[in-house]
Amino acid sequence: MSSDRERLYPTRPIVGVSILAFKDGKILLVRRGHEPRKGQWSLPGGVVELGETIRDAAIREIREECHVEIEIIKILDVLDRIFRDAEGRVQYHYVLVVLLARYKSGELQADSDIEAASWVDVSKLADYDLVQDQRELIQRAQEEL
Repeated sequence: MSSDRERLYPTRPIVGVSILAFKDGKILLVRRGHEPRKGQWSLPGGVVELGETIRDAAIREIREECHVEIEIIKILDVLDRIFRDAEGRVQYHYVLVVLLARYKSGELQADSDIEAASWVDVSKLADYDLVQDQRELIQRAQEEL
């Protein structure tokens, strides 16, 4: 796993996964425990490790962060996440592969990397301060199910 130090002011983009996991009409959301966007609700995900496939990274991240198992359905999108500091320098740069998934098993439990995890009814998304364009991604994902 790449350290926070390697992620901050990187010399090249970091590849990560973002997972749209559904269970009984609800979407899995996590409250971020680290920067960027610490404390904000988001789709779960993380960095792809060396030698790991995109799909395996998504399954591992959900297992580690939320203690549930998922089945990957498909890749939904690829997004750039570039954050600049006050001087305009690239502080974080992620290329995120967004995957659509279904819940398989396990009891939802937030790991130490995140502040909270919840299965959220899609009709209640307005109550959550979601990261950037994730509402649109969730809507697209629902159309794919």
